[in-house]
Amino acid sequence: MSRAVFPGTFDPPTNGHLDVIARASAAFTEVIVGAGVNPSKQRMFDGDERVAMLTEIAAPYPNVTVVPFEGLLVDFCRAVDAQVIVKGLRSGSDYDYELRMAQMNRQLTGVDTLFMPTAPEHGYVSSSLVKEIAKLGGPVDAFLPPSVHTRLIARL
Repeated sequence: MSRAVFPGTFDPPTNGHLDVIARASAAFTEVIVGAGVNPSKQRMFDGDERVAMLTEIAAPYPNVTVVPFEGLLVDFCRAVDAQVIVKGLRSGSDYDYELRMAQMNRQLTGVDTLFMPTAPEHGYVSSSLVKEIAKLGGPVDAFLPPSVHTRLIARL
């Protein structure tokens, strides 16, 4: 079909992120996972660590590459010649927030956004919530790919 970007902070990447990667991989000729830097978020893992984790979990999908980026998403899309942005949506509040961003991105560059509803089993999972539970000693292995879980536990 075309080249798509799946952007995020991915700190850490969850099974929900992996689900979107797998589904986008089936829908597009090429998927670039953009491991971004969001200055408003405090990260547990640095950029190289997040890229390494994403590269490892995306390895089964030969049409997926992981690329770090900073700055505006639309500039990144232009730089990698992506025609579509893929966003996973967990809830209506995600939609409300992401719709405004999608409309702005389209206005700025003409890049469209495809919203993928999250699989029900991942709908309540967020990286922030997973980190909070893990920091308090709770079990988070069901929400993370095994290699990511190992890195998270080692970090704590």
